[in-house]
Amino acid sequence: MSRLALVPGEPAGIGPELCVHLAQRADLSTLCTAYADPDVLMQAAAALRLPLELLPADADVTHGGQLRLIEHRLQVPAHAGHPDPANAPATIAALDAAALDCLQGRMHGLVTGPFHKAAINDGGIAYTGTTERLARQAGCDVVMMLARPGLRVALVTTHLPLRDVPGAITAERLERILSITHAALRRDFGIAAPRIAVLGLNPHAGEDGHLGREELDIIIPVLEQLRARGLNLDGPLPADTAFLPGKLPQFDAVVAMYHDQGLPVLKSTGIEHAVNITLGLPYPRVAVDHGTALDIAGSGCASPDSLFAAVAQCAQFAGQRNTTP
Repeated sequence: MSRLALVPGEPAGIGPELCVHLAQRADLSTLCTAYADPDVLMQAAAALRLPLELLPADADVTHGGQLRLIEHRLQVPAHAGHPDPANAPATIAALDAAALDCLQGRMHGLVTGPFHKAAINDGGIAYTGTTERLARQAGCDVVMMLARPGLRVALVTTHLPLRDVPGAITAERLERILSITHAALRRDFGIAAPRIAVLGLNPHAGEDGHLGREELDIIIPVLEQLRARGLNLDGPLPADTAFLPGKLPQFDAVVAMYHDQGLPVLKSTGIEHAVNITLGLPYPRVAVDHGTALDIAGSGCASPDSLFAAVAQCAQFAGQRNTTP
């Protein structure tokens, strides 16, 4: 059975209560070991009026309401809805420890809740995102993919101001992103011959150079090069028509040039079952596809569906890697 490291993320957000909901499902909690402060989890359980028994990391989960734990104590008590930068070191230490256990084979995959970038940076830790931090720790190139049933979207650029996007789309970067995405679709999703749609950067995919030359100068030459290596790539496609229901079933994934080009479409429907996947790591990593939701933290109304989907998807990836030669 796969062993998954579970990191709740921001202790003042909804992450801890989502973990408590997860503990109620023995089919999922038996896979997971939480890296967290026990007091935060117990407070969340009390607020939700749900049972929670925290077990040692080597114990067996026998029924719902149990969750294995590796302790990472906070510096100061957490208060739902109010992040404290003083807790940034412990929050990041839990993430780093869980990822290291995955790198060293003690865990088979990593599932993460939402982190609060401002609180971490205000705590003195330079942090642009969990995906970027995990990539630096592992020393590898990665790709951010968001997925829901029926749609997978990978990104060439992630958290960049829009004005910086065109300069960041280089031939080298695009080739790397497409190669990692293709390899991950084969290895983790078990798709023997992935079909990938590649969006253009400009409206109408540049209109033959009349609306921008990035398609002619960068994107098309890279696609031709990779097609010669056997990759099945369609594009560059205009982003305003690539997501039409009649086209999507033709593709196993869509590669978008920037964050808000592809993700609004994915999040407009089915967001409760969407997950954030990091492609290219030596281990599977899947995260929830939502933020810390500080405005509802502690109220008990946060849906755990994205976390349930993340655990299930990470377990599937781990099983796929363990059975693939």
